[in-house]
Amino acid sequence: MLEKTFVIYALGGYGKNLRKEISKQRKYYFYDLGVRNCIIGNFAHVSQRNDTGALWENFVINERKKQLEYNRIFAESYFWRTYSGAEIDYIEVRNNQINAFEIKYSKRKAKIPQSFIEAYPHTNYSVICKENMVEFADGLGFIKGEL
Repeated sequence: MLEKTFVIYALGGYGKNLRKEISKQRKYYFYDLGVRNCIIGNFAHVSQRNDTGALWENFVINERKKQLEYNRIFAESYFWRTYSGAEIDYIEVRNNQINAFEIKYSKRKAKIPQSFIEAYPHTNYSVICKENMVEFADGLGFIKGEL
């Protein structure tokens, strides 16, 4: 019901190796983070929250999807996770090119799981943080970030 009323939307799992990758699960995001905060009963400042990472990830993906829609750019959006717990926050496939993004609130190096690199060797990888988020959301190109 929440999807049908445009309160939440889902990203499907990306995967080609069904034995190791979770591709049938979905990951849900709120269109309006105020609704999210109301449901969980937390309106505290971001510095006083224990869900900052999830909140930031939801915000960044929302902004990216808005810009894709506004600019009429077709891209398939996914997340990636294995049964062993390795994860990529956001995967975008455009023109048969896979772009994988780790979304972090603070600027720090992130490790792309080795299992993903081995399975998808021709993928672009980047970390999206506060310092490059606007470029990511507005530019719609691939951002070369530090991993």
